[in-house]
This record gives sequence, structure tokens and C-alpha cells, in this order.
Amino acid sequence: MGPRMNEQIRLSPIRLIGAQGEQLGIVPTAQAMDMAREAGLDLVEVAPTDRPPVCKIMDYGKHRYEQSRKQHKQKTHQQKLKEIRVRPKTGDHDVDTKINQARKFLEHKDKVLVNVLFRGRELQHIEEGRRIIVAILEKLADVAKVEKNPSMEGKRMTAMLAPK
Repeated sequence: MGPRMNEQIRLSPIRLIGAQGEQLGIVPTAQAMDMAREAGLDLVEVAPTDRPPVCKIMDYGKHRYEQSRKQHKQKTHQQKLKEIRVRPKTGDHDVDTKINQARKFLEHKDKVLVNVLFRGRELQHIEEGRRIIVAILEKLADVAKVEKNPSMEGKRMTAMLAPK
């Protein structure tokens, strides 16, 4: 059940807040009801425990709709899969830049797929790619948990990170 409104408010007097948020002071409940009716709005009790109780003149239906939209927006962040690609010969500074990108993705609650791509002769040096991917996982350990450990899939080594 929501807050008391209009005829449900029994106590008198009340502290009144106007439709634009302005303080109207302490007024009798009947007078506040008349003011709300004139404006075509509802009188809604916003702080029932205070003495005198605080009431506001507002469009309660619109207020409830906005609250539900706000709640809906908060809980519907669609988790996306972001991908970061490096090569065994990628320089340290470039890898750090990729790590910073991955950190931003993880803080935004997205999953990150780390790919190390091998071409031609690089396939003889898989340990170099493993070294890079392990370094990336270690540097992101504070914001992510490893969902899938590094493994070879054809000509690429992949690992999956999920936000903590």
C-alpha cells in the first residue's frame, strides 16, 4: 500500500508543500484539500511520522509512473560481451591500453572476452601468447573474476572475464 492521500489524511493541521516544491507552512487539512482540488492535483502524505505530518500537492499517478520508470531503468542493464584482441607481438604499452579499456567495460558490468590471435609462424610460440593473456588476467583480478580460463581454439587463445 502506498502513502495516504486526499480523504485518507485524517490529522489536522499538516505542513504543506506546494506543487512546485515551495513551502506553504502549516495549514488545516481541509484547506489543503481545497487547494489541491483547485490545482486539479492530489494531496499526498510524504512524511507521515513527522509532527505535524508533511503533505505535498502533486499528481500522484504521474509520480508513481516516474518512480516505476526509474526502478525499471536501474535494473535493466543488459550485460554485453566486449572483446579485446591482442597479438603475441603487441607492445607492453598497447597491452596496458587494452587493459584499461577492459577495466572500463568491467566497471560498466559487461563481460570481456580476451583474444590473443596467432598468425603463421607465431603458432610456434604459444607460450608468448599465454604470457600476455595471464598478465592481462592478473592486472584485472581486482575488478573481474575469470569465467573461462585461457585455452586454444584454432589460431586464437581466449579467456572470459566477468565483473565481480
